[in-house]
Amino acid sequence: MVPVAPVSAATAAAPPRIDLDMYRRDGLIVAPVALPGTLLDRMRGSLDRLLENSADIAPESLICPHIPNGVRHPASEARTWFEYATQPFILDLVEQVIGPDIVLWGSQVFCKPARKGREVPWHQDGEYWPIRPLATCSVWIALDDATPENGCMRFIPGSHAAGSLYAHHDAARPDRVLGLEIDAQAYDVHTARDDVLMAGQMSLHDVFLIHGSAANRSERRRAGFVVRYMPATSRYDRSVPDSQTQAGVSFSLSRRPIWLVRGVDRAGNDFVTGHGADFGLVPRHSDDL
Repeated sequence: MVPVAPVSAATAAAPPRIDLDMYRRDGLIVAPVALPGTLLDRMRGSLDRLLENSADIAPESLICPHIPNGVRHPASEARTWFEYATQPFILDLVEQVIGPDIVLWGSQVFCKPARKGREVPWHQDGEYWPIRPLATCSVWIALDDATPENGCMRFIPGSHAAGSLYAHHDAARPDRVLGLEIDAQAYDVHTARDDVLMAGQMSLHDVFLIHGSAANRSERRRAGFVVRYMPATSRYDRSVPDSQTQAGVSFSLSRRPIWLVRGVDRAGNDFVTGHGADFGLVPRHSDDL
């Protein structure tokens, strides 16, 4: 277990440094700070409301809670998740990995219910994402303890190092969250490690990292909020097919709103598409451009 301390006024004044050498070597690192207890409690309350209002959607695939979704997820709730995704101390960690110009382009709640939470097959995130050149740091925030018993994330250390995507094949099953699985010759499962996190802890991982997770057969739920950030030197490509499906949930990547949350856009990104009246509560940009 990596020792971490909750964020405090001192850490806010001097953001703790992550071990970049370890991140670059392994492709994943546990953050040196954890959520303050009050923030964790708020996020759990938001999660309870999200689950209650989305009872007809697979809990392992609650996509982009920082974006409104009609009456089931109004702008007031989305604004709260946007606040969680743009906490300055989280952006301070991300900045150390991808630089000072940061775009928030996605988020997701992965909630594996006790006894029936589904498996996530081995994959690379970048297989699914329209970012050119492909670059993203994902922050996995544990809202429950995530352990091997309830299906924590597992990863293949160093599998990101080539900076390339390996072949994936169709492996869709009702008991799996994703439909694609990476070909077995791309990794050695015997080298896999568990990303064990206690509630409030966070890990950061690279877009090319091979990872997955087992089904949850335990008596404990496993919920996490994952936020996706790309450097503003990359472009979010809206020419992708409009309709996407994951775990039976349909959504649009081409019309998704994205936000510049720190620094300057350097790739000509479109920060207008997807933004409308619902987004009057949150800024499109961190700077008044």
